[in-house]
Amino acid sequence: MSARPPRVLLVSHYYPPHLGGIENVVHREAQGLSAQGVDVTVLTSASRSSVTVEEGVRVVRVAAWNGTERRAGVPFPVFSPALLTAALRLARRADAVHIHDCLYLSSWAAGLAARLTRTPYVLTQHVAVVDHPSPLVKAVQRAVYGVAGRGLLRGARSVFTLNASVARFVRARGAQEHRAHHLANGVDTGHFRPATSVAERLFARERFGLPADRVLVLFAGRLVPKKGYDLLLAAHAPDAGYDLVFSGDGDTEALAGRPGVHHLGALSREAMADAYRACDVFALPSTAEGFPLTVQEAMASGLPVVTTDDPGYAPYHLDRDRVSLLPRDVAALAAELRTLATDPERRACMGAYSRTYAEKAFAWDDHVQTLLAHYCGRGE
Repeated sequence: MSARPPRVLLVSHYYPPHLGGIENVVHREAQGLSAQGVDVTVLTSASRSSVTVEEGVRVVRVAAWNGTERRAGVPFPVFSPALLTAALRLARRADAVHIHDCLYLSSWAAGLAARLTRTPYVLTQHVAVVDHPSPLVKAVQRAVYGVAGRGLLRGARSVFTLNASVARFVRARGAQEHRAHHLANGVDTGHFRPATSVAERLFARERFGLPADRVLVLFAGRLVPKKGYDLLLAAHAPDAGYDLVFSGDGDTEALAGRPGVHHLGALSREAMADAYRACDVFALPSTAEGFPLTVQEAMASGLPVVTTDDPGYAPYHLDRDRVSLLPRDVAALAAELRTLATDPERRACMGAYSRTYAEKAFAWDDHVQTLLAHYCGRGE
């Protein structure tokens, strides 16, 4: 790259204010890169096309139909034909293109634009094939990853993965061994932090109308089977010694009328930080995710974590005495949550480990510096 500020195009199917893990990562990367003097543009979707400058970042939104998410819980925006034109224009002025996940139309357009304009691109693959109750949805994922995904992975200067499972997934689909790199997402440990006092925790509970005198187990994510909300409900009983708190949209009817179950809806980033501080334990019995961003945020917030024992956690070398990595089993989940509900000393020990680990392992500055090196071709 030349002496002028480098120009980077970040490509994501969604971007805030849309709520979700990938868009939060892209938002934080955009902020971090901009703070380093990079000229950052984000290409994403919205109900209407627009170009805005947000926190020093140029955001180009292309009109898209989002009916698959609203009707079936499948986050796949269908862009207008203007997408390819926008991708070509933006890739032409960029020094590097950074594509997030290879499943989406925005990714395909950006990959094609990068090749046509001979702009180097890197790719972050967040997940492998997502487990879904619909065989059709799973079949479509496999087909897309096997064709468009394979082409994107083969042509990328660098491919970043968040865990060992996804690393195996991308290598099996064409990512070159020497170009595949483990890169953990960062977490803002100033924003996501433990409550500093009992009073702050009680204030957060009051904000959401949560009981002041109960152990609260938090779930954050879409209310879909992949995330395991149904396992938490099955594991919970009125005499379990704790209440369940759900943040996210989806199958809200499953939560209605259940004693000891509270639903906060989809929360903004600011509100989500308070939700972590309001609760005592974080539980996410999801499948095929590896190390979700919500687990990182919960750890930064000083919460004990109970989640699925996924082989994707291997590169992180977590202390299994301080993080509960369980089989995806209702009985095991019920037993662990009951134990934690009655053992404040263990919760405190696990929570302290979570916070210390997050501060050491999830630094955004390190994440951004790694990206810059790979954008410039120095990371191989």
